[in-house]
Amino acid sequence: MSFRILTLAIHSELDVVASRQRARQVASLCGFGMQDQARLATAVSELARNVYNYAGSGRAEFSIEGETSPQLLVIRIEDKGRGIANLDLVLSGRYQSPTGMGLGIIGARRLVDQFDIQSAPGMGTTITLKKLLPADAPRMTNSLLGDIGSRLASLPVDVTLAEVQQQNRELLGTLAELKTRQEELMQLTRELEDTNRGVVALYAELDEKADHLRRADEMKSRFLSNMSHEFRTPLSSIRALSRLLLERVDGDLTPEQEKQVRFILKGAESLSELVDDLLDLAKIEAGKIEIRPVEFEVDDLFSALRGMLRPLLVATTVELVFDPVEPGLVMYTDEAKLSQILRNFISNALKFTEAGEVRISARRTRDGLVAFSVRDTGVGIAAEHQQLVFEEFSQVENRLQRRVKGTGLGLPLCRKLAGLLGGRVELVSSLGAGSTFTALLPQQYRDGDEPAALPDEEPRTERGIPVLVVEDDKGTAQLYKRYFADSPYRAVLARSVYEAEQMWQTAAPAAVLLDLYLNGEDSWRWLARVKNSEQRREVPVIIVSEVADQEKGFALGADAYFVKPVAREELLAAIDRLVAATPESKG
Repeated sequence: MSFRILTLAIHSELDVVASRQRARQVASLCGFGMQDQARLATAVSELARNVYNYAGSGRAEFSIEGETSPQLLVIRIEDKGRGIANLDLVLSGRYQSPTGMGLGIIGARRLVDQFDIQSAPGMGTTITLKKLLPADAPRMTNSLLGDIGSRLASLPVDVTLAEVQQQNRELLGTLAELKTRQEELMQLTRELEDTNRGVVALYAELDEKADHLRRADEMKSRFLSNMSHEFRTPLSSIRALSRLLLERVDGDLTPEQEKQVRFILKGAESLSELVDDLLDLAKIEAGKIEIRPVEFEVDDLFSALRGMLRPLLVATTVELVFDPVEPGLVMYTDEAKLSQILRNFISNALKFTEAGEVRISARRTRDGLVAFSVRDTGVGIAAEHQQLVFEEFSQVENRLQRRVKGTGLGLPLCRKLAGLLGGRVELVSSLGAGSTFTALLPQQYRDGDEPAALPDEEPRTERGIPVLVVEDDKGTAQLYKRYFADSPYRAVLARSVYEAEQMWQTAAPAAVLLDLYLNGEDSWRWLARVKNSEQRREVPVIIVSEVADQEKGFALGADAYFVKPVAREELLAAIDRLVAATPESKG
């Protein structure tokens, strides 16, 4: 919806000067700063002069577009002249005219957020300029626009001396600003030179420190690996001898002696677990751990775990439950390491659950992974401690901690093992309400050195027309990636406007999917910048958002608009149509 502010006829040189003055006054009353006022006044003045010089007469109309923020100031300048014969050449900046025609159009386009020109021989020319109102400007309503109209009517239209004086003041202000900026640039250059010298020295020091850290890390890994092997031999002997004593091979034991030998055996077994975990961590950090992927059914894995872990159920108030697995769910990964992850999860859950259940499940996710979850009804973990449990040798204090001993290495090891298998570990928990540990793994393990596609195919990551997806919600971004599967396109993900700019510099996209509000960040202005850029305006932008404001989206240059959720067929059809219509695809 548009709200008209003012219409101004252009019939003489004085009207050209008056249009400049009125543009500045309208911009001031709409909340624009001095710099934007001068920009809008200059753009309107240049275009009004073109109307007078080449068409003889015309008009300028000022209006507000949109009912909700951010609103747009719209300036439409039109004439009924002969039209512009070489419009494409003029807009490209390559047109050479002895009268300077075209320079005003190019200059005006650079001064606004959105620029549109329509011209045809014998039909005249219509130019539309749009600029977003400042974020701190009041929302323009009918009553406020009526007040602005009254104030404009009361302002004098002195188009001679006053306007020249105002232009002189703007010129002097611009010169003073340029001088100040030149001095600031000189000072900044001197500071950068000093900083560069400091950075060079700092890099040299950092390289030295990094070398020391690498050597220390290698020594630590070698120490852990060697010591773990050295510990295993005596511990194995202690465990074996303890079992011989408990089996009465060398004679009977008194009850007290049996009790003490059982303590020795339990301590040796705990130390063996610690040594095994240390050795695994050392191998992972040294990059020496081997992944041995095999094909197996998840149902068979759960059956083995059920028989292996049921003896750990010492409390009759806790139930160990394995949910039914989807028929035919097959994994191709390292079964032993996945089993080790789940054993750790289940063992911890049983330790810290006094009553209720420990439930194990496996399900496919929308992004093509398999989620192995262990959910308990135990003591839970406070939000501020949830990262701590994944740090080595760290444990969270609670009322069960003294009774339940641990090394603080199990969960860090699980996270690293999941990473080696190409997945990750997630935790959802709240104090007193239990915890859910989930290992998300790809159904088919791929070594980092292996190609992602079959040998006779190109790598999947390098194939497909790039589509920049500017979306901060991870689930929605992954959904778009699934949409592009088996299509000519591939998703290039960005979670913010800043990331979108970085991605664009790396590889220009064929199209853009844009969410309007990214973690509270307003992307309207970024859309306006893209569509006002000579290099990027031809790239189609498709808005997909919960916000239904198609009028504003199309006004700022969006090529298509969908309200979430959008169907895959609709989205791909829109991308196909818009990409096929771009000049690059036609060329």
